[in-house]
Amino acid sequence: MNARDDAVSERVLILAPHGRDAALALQLLRSADLTAQVVADLPGLVRELMATAGAVLVTEEAMRTADVADLSRWVEAQPAWSDMPFILLTRQGGVDRNPTAARLSRILGNVSFLERPFHPTTLISVVMAALRGRRRQYEARARLDELHAREAQLRELNATLESRVALAVDERTLAEEALRQSQKMEAVGQLTGGVAHDFNNLLTIIRSSVDFLRRPNLPEDRRRRYMDAVSDTVDRAAKLTGQLLAFARRQALKPETFEVGGCLRDVADMLDTVTGARIHVVLETPEEDCHVHCDRSQFETALINMAVNARDAIEGEGTLVLRLACGQPMPAIRGHVGSRAHFVAVSLSDNGSGIAPEQLSRIFEPFFTTKEVGKGTGLGLSQVFGFAKQSGGDVDVSSRLGVGSVFTLYLPEVTAPVEAVDARPIPTGRTDGLGRRVLVVEDNVEVGRFATQILEDLGYATEWTANAEAALERLGPDGGGVDAVFSDVVMPGMSGVALAEALRQRLPHLPVVLASGYSHVLAEEGVHGFELLHKPYSAEQLSRVLCRMLGDRTVQPSLIGDQGTRQTRR
Repeated sequence: MNARDDAVSERVLILAPHGRDAALALQLLRSADLTAQVVADLPGLVRELMATAGAVLVTEEAMRTADVADLSRWVEAQPAWSDMPFILLTRQGGVDRNPTAARLSRILGNVSFLERPFHPTTLISVVMAALRGRRRQYEARARLDELHAREAQLRELNATLESRVALAVDERTLAEEALRQSQKMEAVGQLTGGVAHDFNNLLTIIRSSVDFLRRPNLPEDRRRRYMDAVSDTVDRAAKLTGQLLAFARRQALKPETFEVGGCLRDVADMLDTVTGARIHVVLETPEEDCHVHCDRSQFETALINMAVNARDAIEGEGTLVLRLACGQPMPAIRGHVGSRAHFVAVSLSDNGSGIAPEQLSRIFEPFFTTKEVGKGTGLGLSQVFGFAKQSGGDVDVSSRLGVGSVFTLYLPEVTAPVEAVDARPIPTGRTDGLGRRVLVVEDNVEVGRFATQILEDLGYATEWTANAEAALERLGPDGGGVDAVFSDVVMPGMSGVALAEALRQRLPHLPVVLASGYSHVLAEEGVHGFELLHKPYSAEQLSRVLCRMLGDRTVQPSLIGDQGTRQTRR
């Protein structure tokens, strides 16, 4: 690369020489406040790349018959920290259905496919995701430069060795945190295309079902069938969203005890997304439960990284077998003594190309990769190794060229945690709110209106405020006749958690129910002992939680107007 080593750019280069694609893409990106530049041809693209850029948007027809030798040489010449993101607009899908896309994927390396026609929002989202990845590359470069500078200073300043070492340790801690997140984001990038495809399938089911439900003379049995289809699809979409958000969140390592078999079943869905339709994933788990104590997010990241490595080793169709075994001894691995203690063994086997014997000793080194230049950073397997060692275990690998590989992750097995038993009875079949008053706190107008409508249909009297501060003013020092508070978590100003904490101090007997699709506050600090409903929630779930929280609390007649009356305070 001829660009300056410290150059930073978020320009999006656009190569679309046919039709109005270039002008439209330029207009869309600039409307989203993104810096974009149109290049006329491939030589012009290579010249601009030498001055560095943030991402490249290119059409398939611009590359199909062009001489890409200079571009290929530029991709191969990138430094270790750089993996330029390319976005390829196609009309025939990705590598599974489009031979041209498969060829360009091998040449470009870090490429995302966007099939036309697409919604403008989808294009903006994909471009912004690519720029976020480029920023992380710049951060990794800066971090490596800082580490090299620190090492030079330590060698020159032996007189202040102790203080300098302490500073280097702090810097290394920050670098390791950035490295862990980079490793996780690499795995998340593998998930993104598959998740978008899965969501489009789910939305197709919902859209088609709603179209049929709008027909006035639809028979009752078919109406019920389409309503069930919508409900089931929403549950599947919520599960997919929850898995992706939990997987991608950035937070400190937090070891926890969890059952491995259930976690593997959850991760298996993501593995299907990573591997694609041409590779079959088989999950084998024992009947008995087995538990480990480690950071669950890092555990899932390790499985995704092993699956990506196995996928890339398979040419054409293949099979991945994810197998769980409990109570296993850990064998001697790479010259380290084994252990007779009980370990959980999670193995992932593939029928891919295998690994050469002379490379087996290096595959867990950071930035070492057997893939072609531009096709990987070499961080995936190093994350697996670091996580295993940090968790008191190890990772073993066996491989035969032309036959396949088996990666086995060993983690110490622990006893199952003792769960507290909730002695409160769970009401069944009860959905009548008996006119009890619920204060809804929600900043989103549509969600607020819908929540109050649900509560009214369940027999509650409702009031609605748009923020936590207004809710505190409405409740006053004595609760103002409100029987329960139903609040969103993420709102401008005071959050729902802060509101619940304030009410716990002021009105300790007032039930508070929180609702959130995802919140960094909850991910980092927990729910603080409050009831939490995960969005999207159903009317039945909301009813059960409120009935359990309110129990047999009586209603003060003087404070109730007509049952189901809504009072909105904005």
